[in-house]
Amino acid sequence: MRVTVCLHTLAAGIDREAVTAGLTLPWNSGPVEGHVNRIKMLKRQMFGRAGFQLLRKRVLLE
Repeated sequence: MRVTVCLHTLAAGIDREAVTAGLTLPWNSGPVEGHVNRIKMLKRQMFGRAGFQLLRKRVLLE
């Protein structure tokens, strides 16, 4: 019974238009997500090492 309640809650929160657009339109946000992932990786690597200026240089140069 608990699973049924969770599924109904999940289904109520889904934006059907967004799902349809994501499955039918020829473009997506993959390239943007790749850049965001790369920047987050650099940020994790730079944690505690230096300031914003060095992080900025690494993001712009790599």
